[in-house]
Amino acid sequence: MNITFKNPGVDYMIQRIIEFQVEGESDFWSEPLYHFYPQIDRDRAKSLPVKEREEYIERTLRAIYPEIEGVINQKVKLYSQYWLSHKEQISTALSDAFKVDCNIIFNDMYCNISMNPIEPRFLKERCFDIFYLNSEKGAIGESIHEIIHFVWFFVWNQLFGDSYDEYERPSLKWVLSEMVVESVMKDERLCSINPYFPRENGGCIYPYFFDMSVEGRLILETLDEMYKTQSIKDFMINSFAYCQKHEKEIRNHIQKSEMR
Repeated sequence: MNITFKNPGVDYMIQRIIEFQVEGESDFWSEPLYHFYPQIDRDRAKSLPVKEREEYIERTLRAIYPEIEGVINQKVKLYSQYWLSHKEQISTALSDAFKVDCNIIFNDMYCNISMNPIEPRFLKERCFDIFYLNSEKGAIGESIHEIIHFVWFFVWNQLFGDSYDEYERPSLKWVLSEMVVESVMKDERLCSINPYFPRENGGCIYPYFFDMSVEGRLILETLDEMYKTQSIKDFMINSFAYCQKHEKEIRNHIQKSEMR
């Protein structure tokens, strides 16, 4: 298992940022940009037609990039060094969790260190983005989160034989994969090097999952119990059936949470 960290360049960063500024996107995804870049006038941006909004955001970010390019390049080296000191520990833990040899199948991952405060991942390409303001410890914590997705869907795809196109937001398969990260992360070899674990430190999953419940019980408690008592493949089958049964409640909760 290995990750190559890199600066993908300002064109890539802007492209990814704009994808979360489309018309109709919830504040949950669009607002972090304005928090981290007060140089972008939120009210002005929101008042512009979509094309003009994109152009305004792009101009502003291109002006900011030269000021932080050196920091991003330093983070490439820092994250890489910290990863190398922990990759064996992470690989062993995930190999045990998913019953696959991660050393064999995950040596081609790469991470873009980006201006984007939203951190997308691309399963088929085994690529993910990390916000450049993360510390090296934070970068490792977020890298573990993303690697869990890669391994989860590698095993899932072998089990179900479906399409990787079905694994992205807002599909129910994506929702489930985001919820189960916490259960996998509870392995001491993983949580001990993730500064966002436990929840009191911010959490390693979207916070709106914490209070999501059905039939009077927290969903994460149900999933965690299933994870601890079932094989990984049985857990995938049964946890997805559980989510399908309660999809309406799950989606209603997410929609309300993202609109707060």
